[in-house]
Amino acid sequence: MLHVGLTGAVASGKSAVAAKLAALGAVVIDADKLARQVVEPGTPGLGAIKDTFGEDVLLPDGSLNRPALAAIVFSDEAQRAKLNAIVHPLVRAQAQKLRDAAPKQALVVEDIPLLVESGQAEKFDAVVVVQAPLEERMRRMVYDRGWTEADAKARIAAQATDEQRAAVADYLLDNSGSLAELEAQVESLYQQLAPTQE
Repeated sequence: MLHVGLTGAVASGKSAVAAKLAALGAVVIDADKLARQVVEPGTPGLGAIKDTFGEDVLLPDGSLNRPALAAIVFSDEAQRAKLNAIVHPLVRAQAQKLRDAAPKQALVVEDIPLLVESGQAEKFDAVVVVQAPLEERMRRMVYDRGWTEADAKARIAAQATDEQRAAVADYLLDNSGSLAELEAQVESLYQQLAPTQE
């Protein structure tokens, strides 16, 4: 098994790379998806969040009120650290279970938006970083996703820089062109990384 970390700035095209890798046969583990699963109603994760941040972070149906929680944690680093201390270990435990269940000859790719920020680069056999020009990422966030320019800039400011990501990258994918060009790079990368079948 080859264990690969995939990361990139917001709106860099990381999801397109993950989707293509999955289509080619890689086992893709999506950290964002796991982060949602570990705080679903009835989970220990949601219970710990309620105990830490109070009933106000729950909706009437008992599910997580994400905007209410975001308002608390994105304006206060200490509160964000408390949330991360609850969610990150749960996500890593779930990712471990999925890795353990993967076929022995699989290329296992963990899609982790904050891989650099959380200091996880060392735990992978290789790190793949998707890069796109800042102007193009801003355009995608504002025009494609409907974010305000202020929201887009705040998200970029909260993440690692392109230089910090490039410093841990074993492979850099350039997403300044078309989707077809990006997918061609992914196919080439997959041929390099995919374990040979015995």
